[in-house]
Amino acid sequence: MCGIVGLLAKQSVNQAIYDALTVLQHRGQDAAGMMTWNEGRFLLRKSNGLVRDVFHTRHMARLKGNMGIGHVRYPTAGSSSEAESQPFYVNSPYGICLAHNGNLTNSDQLKQELFSSDLRHINTSSDSEVLLNVFAHELGKQGPHLAPGDVFDAVRRVHRRCRGGYAAVAMINGVGLVAFRDPHGIRPVVFGTRDEGEGQEVMIASESVALDVGGFQLHRDLAPGEAIFVDMAGQIHTQSCADEPRLVPCIFEHVYLARPDSILDGAYVYGTRMQMGRKLGDRIRSEWPEHDIDVVIPIPDTSRTSALELAQHLGVTYREGFMKNRYIGRTFIMPGQTQRKKSVRQKLNAIGIEFQGKNVLLVDDSIVRGTTCKQIIQMAREAGANKVYFASAAPPVRYPNVYGIDMPAASELIAHGRSEAEVGELIGADRIFYQDLDDLQVACREVNPSLDAFDCSVFDGRYVTGDIDDAYLADLEASRNDAAKQQQSVGDHALVGVHNQDDDSDD
Repeated sequence: MCGIVGLLAKQSVNQAIYDALTVLQHRGQDAAGMMTWNEGRFLLRKSNGLVRDVFHTRHMARLKGNMGIGHVRYPTAGSSSEAESQPFYVNSPYGICLAHNGNLTNSDQLKQELFSSDLRHINTSSDSEVLLNVFAHELGKQGPHLAPGDVFDAVRRVHRRCRGGYAAVAMINGVGLVAFRDPHGIRPVVFGTRDEGEGQEVMIASESVALDVGGFQLHRDLAPGEAIFVDMAGQIHTQSCADEPRLVPCIFEHVYLARPDSILDGAYVYGTRMQMGRKLGDRIRSEWPEHDIDVVIPIPDTSRTSALELAQHLGVTYREGFMKNRYIGRTFIMPGQTQRKKSVRQKLNAIGIEFQGKNVLLVDDSIVRGTTCKQIIQMAREAGANKVYFASAAPPVRYPNVYGIDMPAASELIAHGRSEAEVGELIGADRIFYQDLDDLQVACREVNPSLDAFDCSVFDGRYVTGDIDDAYLADLEASRNDAAKQQQSVGDHALVGVHNQDDDSDD
């Protein structure tokens, strides 16, 4: 998963893009990048690290111009090479740069086509570079002068060639800002405007919070298969560019990925998480009407909203029982069990008084590997809990994600091939409760009734693009298991070591 932002303004955009990237930081803590356009030239700064660490005053001073795009990244195949940080750039045709959130499921096929038919070379293992070159090739068919219809025709051909879940934002030299969303609308993207007196300014971003921080008025989400083109005068042009679009957004955005103050496809994430808590409370009450839960404690931060609503629904006391070190990143993507195990103790510390002698229900947004929750349950027992129950606001995660979330290989998912009771036993819980998948979907529909379908592939193994088979999943397993990530990490460090012999060259 990644975060993207694009901005065309009447003034310098570097600070506004920086601010947007900081509030999208939860979508990617591996690398950050920004590219601006100024008087016919693209200016770039990108590197591994958090937004605040990648962009210094000297970098911001060089990122001049009134049009730009930005990106924060989590790698989706384990690679953390600095060369794969975004945005990417190609000089032909016109000069185009692109930032991308998601994953192309036919990336290997496209790479072969680009080399053999389109005569384009891909220099990294990133499917974002593939998407950029497909877009560039299709745009090049439109001739030397581009009108909005030419851009939309090119995007239409991109959708016909590319499979998977993707949202992308791009700049075309001297032409304008472009963004498009896959025909299933799996990955989110929104746009909005603000009036600065000199004319309309337009921002495009993964989540609405990026617009909020810049004072932009949210217009709407891009529809599945839709493209938006903002010309150099700030005029907005939109068009559906997919043959058979259907909105099937990723439901895991509401469970875990998005910020609670974001609005995705017309649904407040905060509201959907409240409903998840109520639904989970209903299930506990139905299965265990005479429960002996003394206190509900969330595992910070994503589960707080659901846990508070669950506690109120059950009529049980809600307490904060863990303090979080906010300088430690998310753990389910970390390469290797040893690093994840070490990270949990660094991230959380129990408040003993909230556990001593009590029957505690711990609530988390989901259970992926089970490594983290197993240690947290042990921490609760060490803090004096009498019994420790565990509830997941999401159903069992049993299948890998192929649309842009770096979830582990299937064999490393604790619920894969196991019953709920078996998972509870493995993590050491006295009792475990999972959200029902139907209830999860209803929770989102209750906030926005027009959402009639979701990509729930991590829960049910149904991949909405229809192109995922056992061979694809086997290849995914080989690239995402811990051993493969460890090997990739060693290779990445070697490459970075060579690159950084003259580190100031990319400042």
